[in-house]
Amino acid sequence: MVSIPEPALRPAVRRIGDARDAGAAQVRHSRRVAVLKRLLPAVGVGLLLLTAMWPRVAPLWERMRFAFPAINLRDARELDMIRPHYVGTDRYGHPFVVTAASGRQLPHRQDLMSLRAPRADIKTHSGANIVITANTAIYQSQTQVLDLFGRVTVVHQNGTRFVTQSARVDAASNQAEGHQPVTGHGPSGDVTAQGFRIFDKGDRILFTGRSDLLLRSAKPVAATKPPAGLPASVAAAARQTDAEARPLLAAARPARRHAIARAAGHHARRYAAVRRRRPGG
Repeated sequence: MVSIPEPALRPAVRRIGDARDAGAAQVRHSRRVAVLKRLLPAVGVGLLLLTAMWPRVAPLWERMRFAFPAINLRDARELDMIRPHYVGTDRYGHPFVVTAASGRQLPHRQDLMSLRAPRADIKTHSGANIVITANTAIYQSQTQVLDLFGRVTVVHQNGTRFVTQSARVDAASNQAEGHQPVTGHGPSGDVTAQGFRIFDKGDRILFTGRSDLLLRSAKPVAATKPPAGLPASVAAAARQTDAEARPLLAAARPARRHAIARAAGHHARRYAAVRRRRPGG
């Protein structure tokens, strides 16, 4: 067996490897050419079909575009809510509820919520319910303060109801106040004032400024009828009895005066005798 030195084999091995790599590259190139030969005609046919069918495809494409509306970045920064509902308790442990038809979170203050058609339900310390509604409001969730605007209506469980144009409700302390003219009515009558305050844990309502109260009676006063007169026969009998009694009374008056004088003299004599019997009398 003839042995060939290793340095002499290296060039031959290198040539064999290069030939193998060249063959593999040629095979890959042939495959790519074959794929392109099939793909390019298919793409061309597809473009031709799309061009021919574009009048029918265009309306479908427009509908797809409207199905995915563009996002407004301003709306994305603001949080809109339908029928928001806030529930909490005041510092005395009584519940309160703030609801609205819709709400929008202000972009620069995440603790502020703009409300439309708000409603606040508050329970006072004594257990009475107060309902406050308005056209719009701003609610501060951290401080639990509600500023209401536009036809603010306050209804107390005792029947008191009044309307003003703006008010501030501090739900945490069961207090409210307003400085706009107030008109309303209650169980006692009608009231007008320049403002109002609800304090003492919600149990008292004070109307401030120049206030007028028109009181009304709780029960209507029935018309009184004059007493019925005496029958004619009874009146005649009474007059006859009076006429017969007058002479008797006149005759009895001197005897009565004499008896009274005699009794007074008797008592005077007894008093004088008692004084004489007392020591030092």
